[in-house]
Amino acid sequence: MDLEVLRSFRAVAEGMTVTEAAAEAGVTQPALSRALRRLEEEVGAELLQRVGRVLRPTPAGRVFKEYADTALDSWDRGRRAVAEVVDPEAGVVSLAFLHTLGTWLVPKLVTGFREAHPHVRFELRQHEENGLVQHLLDATADLVITSGDPGHPLITWRRLLVEPLRLAVPTGHRLAGRGRVRLAEVAGEPFILLKPGYGLRSVTETLCREAGFAPLVGFEGEEVHTLRGLVAAGLGVSLIPSSPDTAATPDFPIRYLEITDVRGARDIGLARLAGRTLPPVARSFSEHALRATAAPAAGRD
Repeated sequence: MDLEVLRSFRAVAEGMTVTEAAAEAGVTQPALSRALRRLEEEVGAELLQRVGRVLRPTPAGRVFKEYADTALDSWDRGRRAVAEVVDPEAGVVSLAFLHTLGTWLVPKLVTGFREAHPHVRFELRQHEENGLVQHLLDATADLVITSGDPGHPLITWRRLLVEPLRLAVPTGHRLAGRGRVRLAEVAGEPFILLKPGYGLRSVTETLCREAGFAPLVGFEGEEVHTLRGLVAAGLGVSLIPSSPDTAATPDFPIRYLEITDVRGARDIGLARLAGRTLPPVARSFSEHALRATAAPAAGRD
């Protein structure tokens, strides 16, 4: 059984098309289709079935995928461990992080680290809060960057920085002409929220509760970019992390207002398994992240 075929099976089972998986593996689509059929023959069960234009895992495929994930993750960790023993400067950092941090913080930290360690590679994964914790518990990530302490007994967390949150309103909103507002002033308006399970959703609900109300759910999304688009369309208001691109543009006619009646911010920190010794290169990156964000220039107004 070829490990690369297992990787392709996992990719297809997770939603990738056979054509996309073949391109990622560097083989032709017919060759990968034949390899997946041989895999099914070897396992002795149909693992994938066609639903419309895509393949979806069968019940047997879902069971097999759990073991394939374990095998592939063990193989990858073994290769990384050997690489780091041979040359710690050429190892791999497995890092998972919140989607919202992928546009500014993570690129900045990775770029800064690779300036001093140019041969280090990164395995990057984006997820919501619960998924980030699971990456640590499953040992599929060395480190995660998340909002707030997960509060799990097996996980240690250190604050990197405090990220401001702003109330996003359409440019035509009744409050758009102001720079500072009380969150309570939009108590009766629909909120554009991330779906339950996302850290920003929990923070928003907590801040609204502290301001004396429960947010009226207008729409739910899975990305901050979507929230911004819906706010710009005039469908509601939203609490959005402040970042360099939080300014009104033709694509996003939004005003970002400072909140005065509650702490409009969230903690961003670095988490790891408490009882696990980090690989040398991951430990070096952890130290770099703490140093880089401790500098005054690392924060944002």
